[in-house]
Order: sequence, then C-alpha cells, then structure tokens
Amino acid sequence: MGDDRTEVILADTGSGIAGAVSGVFEYFGGGAERLRASRDVYIKVNGVGCESYVYTDPEVLRETILYFQKCGARTIYVMENCTQANFTRLVFRATGFLRVCNETGAIPVYLDETPSVPIFLEGIEEFVDISRFVFERLIERGHENLYLSLPKLKTHSMSQVTLSIKNQFGLIHQKSRIADHNYRIHRKFADIYRVLRPDFVLVDGLIATTHGHYPTIFNADKCIVPMNILMGGPDPLAVDVVGAALMGFDVKDVKHLELSRATGIGIGDMACIDIINKSLFDERKKNLTCELLDDFPPDLVFLRGKERCCKEGCRRNTESVVEMIYRDHKGKGDFTILMGKGIDKQAVEKITGRVHIAGSCAIQDNGVALETRLGRRHVTMSPGCNDLALTVYGLCKQMGVHPIRLSKVNPLSSAVLLATARLKGSRANIVPLI
Repeated sequence: MGDDRTEVILADTGSGIAGAVSGVFEYFGGGAERLRASRDVYIKVNGVGCESYVYTDPEVLRETILYFQKCGARTIYVMENCTQANFTRLVFRATGFLRVCNETGAIPVYLDETPSVPIFLEGIEEFVDISRFVFERLIERGHENLYLSLPKLKTHSMSQVTLSIKNQFGLIHQKSRIADHNYRIHRKFADIYRVLRPDFVLVDGLIATTHGHYPTIFNADKCIVPMNILMGGPDPLAVDVVGAALMGFDVKDVKHLELSRATGIGIGDMACIDIINKSLFDERKKNLTCELLDDFPPDLVFLRGKERCCKEGCRRNTESVVEMIYRDHKGKGDFTILMGKGIDKQAVEKITGRVHIAGSCAIQDNGVALETRLGRRHVTMSPGCNDLALTVYGLCKQMGVHPIRLSKVNPLSSAVLLATARLKGSRANIVPLI
C-alpha cells in the first residue's frame, strides 16, 4: 500500500474467536513478523470497570495471547489503569482478565500501581502523569517492543466513540484525567496519540454498545448490539475511523478523530482506507447513538447551567452514574443535582432538600450558599470536571446505596485486593468508603 492509503480488515467470529484473531493478523503478515527485538508484547485492554458489557471480552484477550505465544513471543504483558472510583487489581479479578493471565502465563500489569512520569501535551499545553512502566517500555524503548491495543466497540456519551485512541487514556494516571475532562477532552486524546501510538489495533466487536459506554443491565436489551466481528490493522487512526463508521459515525462527528486526522499521523479519510471483507462492514453497519437513555428517577431534579454544562465532563459523567445506580442498584431520587455554569438563581433559591453539586463551575457559583442554607450534611460535591470517585461517593450517598455494592467482587475479597493494591503503591482515585 502507498503512504496515502491503508487497509483495515474485518473478520467474522461465527466460526470461532481464535480463527478470527489469526485471520486479522495473518492478513498483515502474521504475528511473527510483528514481533520486535525483545519479542515482548504489551497488550492494552479496555478494562474501564467491572460493569457488564464495558470491557474487552476475556476470550478475545485469551486468543490474542495464545496466538502470539505460537508466533514466538517471549513475554506478554496485559496492562490497564481502570477508570476513577475503582482500582485495576479489582477490575482484573472481576472481569476475568486475571484468570486469563494466570491460565496463559501472561503477566498482568496494574498501571495504577506504577510510578509516574510527567509528559507534556502540546495541544492543551499541560503536563500529565503517565505510567513510568509505559514511558520506559513503550516510549523510550518502543522500538524494541510490540504494543497492541485491544479496545471494545462502544459508543461513549462523552467522546462519541471509544476505540484505540480513546483507549490510551488508560495509560494516564487517574488524577491527571480530572482536569480538562470537559470540552477540551478530545484535544487531550489527540495529544496523547501524538506522543504514543499502538503498533497494531484489534477491536473486540463481539458486541457494540449504543446509548453510551456504561449500559445498565436493566436496559441491556436497548443498549447491547450483537456484531460478531473482530476488526484490526496497523494504522490506529484508520481502524478507529472504520470502527466509528461501523457504528454510524462520520470522522467529523468524533472530535478526537478529526483532531488526530489533522496531525497527519495515520489515515483518517474513509476514501483512502481499503476495507478488507467489506461485505461484513456493509452487512453489519449500524446507526447507533452516543446519547444516554436519560433513564433517571422521576423525582430527581436536574439544574443545568446555561453558559456551560459540558457533556464531556460533569454532565454526562454524572448522568451515566445516576442511570447505573438507579437501575442496577435501586437507587432513589428525591434530591437535586446542579451542574455547569449559569444555573438559574431563582431555581437554586427554591431548593429545600438534599443536593449534589457536580463540577467546579457549579460549586463556585452555588456551593457555599447551599451549604450555609441547607447544612453541609445535605450537600455533596464533586469538584474538577470529572472527579469520578467523588461523583460516585456523592451520588451513592444521595441515592441511598453504599459504594461497596457497586463492586462485582465480594466485600472481603475487595478489601484484601484494595489493601494489596495500596501496599503496591496504587495511585487509584477510589471512592471514600467511610
């Protein structure tokens, strides 16, 4: 292929995941040809959390590991730094990633337990803390090691889609994700992509999600779309563009893909991408939506700012957690949520009950007055643009659900895992449990 064209392949999983994994890599010359001098492989899964349908399918991970072992890989590392409000050691146990690693001999790497290194992002002109493990193995010595991204095919209420470029957000330590998790978040994704890019992307498309990346079990029939495909290629941007199109999004609909295309790193124009097995693409193409179902308790009141209420930050972050706690954990309403800048002052003055204030904009304008008038015990706050730990804490408190109930692992095992993670130096921004 010329420098102005690239290829992305789709593979049907109907005859088995193993054959589909092999088919994707073999089309591009095989796994042995992909290995670098070290013969080590670093796999970045999508292990955002423990909730159903949100993470890379463990069997896709398993077959990818087994394939590269057959191709002569020396050591295979499976790495992730899960979303805030959680810690990766727990997520690996709950999702089955740890079991797959133990059964295949792959090494799990909990990036939240690794030291940090600051890297400068040119677009937003700020430093973020990246895992030192990632910095040393994939940035400083990236030419020696093979870096694979295994994202899941999902829409996302804050970033439209979540594929390989979005998947790299997990390489950044959790506290560095809070700032700019607003209208600037797409620039942040594109900046990280300029610093580091996967050598190959394999998308788990066994299912896709619609109505965002955190579908509730209660609404699974409305949010889970069987696709039964894998998709991949050596150009991460091209794979993401095809994956977005498969779900019904043009590259111009997804800001971080458009920004990445503008850098010229990879092919971002569908007209310049040859889709291998295009009949699969045509047959399974969907028109999905990243908008939430907005399935909230009927007695819950939202007061949203008229000047600023970023979907990429305090708004959809808060609303998606409300949906999950309400539908999957029987959380209650009967309180008010404030978010954004420019909230109607008269509406705020009429509040008489409990309140959760999401984001620094709303806290700055209303926090002190509401705490003074209603009492501190009736007001919870989540500062920044996306402090998910305090968001989950505040909403659990207001909705009458203890945060420990959100875990898919029993409380005793969770406590042991957390103690181990802390002893190992975890920097995870977890939910206050007391």
